[in-house]
Amino acid sequence: MGRPRVALFGAGLISLYHLRAWASAGAEVVAVCDVDLEKARARAQEFGVARVHDDPAALFAEGGFEIADIAASLGAHVPLTRMAADHGVQVMLQKPMAATVSEAEALVAYVGERVRFMVHENYRFRPHYMTVRRWIAEGRIGPVRHASISCRGSGLCPRDGDVPFLIERQPYLKSYERNLVFETMIHHLDVLRCLCGPLKVVAARLTRLADGLPGEDTAAILLEAENGFIATADGSICAPGYPPLHGDRLEVIGTSGTVVMDYNRVQLVGSEQDAVEIDLLGRYQECFDTAMAAFLTGLRDGTAFETDRLDNLETVRLMESVYRAAGVEIPQ
Repeated sequence: MGRPRVALFGAGLISLYHLRAWASAGAEVVAVCDVDLEKARARAQEFGVARVHDDPAALFAEGGFEIADIAASLGAHVPLTRMAADHGVQVMLQKPMAATVSEAEALVAYVGERVRFMVHENYRFRPHYMTVRRWIAEGRIGPVRHASISCRGSGLCPRDGDVPFLIERQPYLKSYERNLVFETMIHHLDVLRCLCGPLKVVAARLTRLADGLPGEDTAAILLEAENGFIATADGSICAPGYPPLHGDRLEVIGTSGTVVMDYNRVQLVGSEQDAVEIDLLGRYQECFDTAMAAFLTGLRDGTAFETDRLDNLETVRLMESVYRAAGVEIPQ
């Protein structure tokens, strides 16, 4: 297999980290496509990519790449993935896979085994979470018996003269009826699945603290697994005093110890002197690098992706079940 060739679909903010990651993994990005041609041209020029398109169908017809990195807006996820499968192009798809479970299930069925299909759910690969995962794998706390995760941020708090930070970053949330759980806490649910195994939602409550937005910004979720295992997840992105980009806290109780991750600090309870601090800003790129490298390794070796479409479908199902438990009707 020669140097893998990638076409990037979507030239928004997140595409910067995707392009850096492909370069780090040794792949060649040969084309950038966005409905905003000027945006695609600017991103392509930044990374020395010659081919620029605003028509995905034309780019697929033109060919010359084996991988489609779909980092476009949510509404483009399903049609672009279907297009890639129809052209025999391997897929890396930005989370969430689709707007609803029914759409995601239909997409997985449509693609089938025709191409490899990984969802870019990279939160579990962030360095502080990887530290927790490594400590658990090393047996430092014994088998996991309970986990709680929370996030706090001020991204939907009002700003003088400006729209809230998260609306500027993700404009679709201004009118979208689902917000915190769909856009942000889907990551935290995926982390809980990664650490604890299969989970079911027992109860959920959602509310809005921000004015003038349809989607929830605050949530409390109770989950369970077999043998009486329980986990909790809660969050708010309208919490004054916190940074605009949310920070996380995770506590995992095992049979012989407890690990706590508080923002960038990871420690074993009772051994605080051995805590490690992680430069989350300086190492932000790492989770993208890890995801792209894992994708290429899976293609080369024929091994399973940790976040393949079937695994991520379970995360989408868990996320949607939060809304159902909270009495929110999901359009089909």
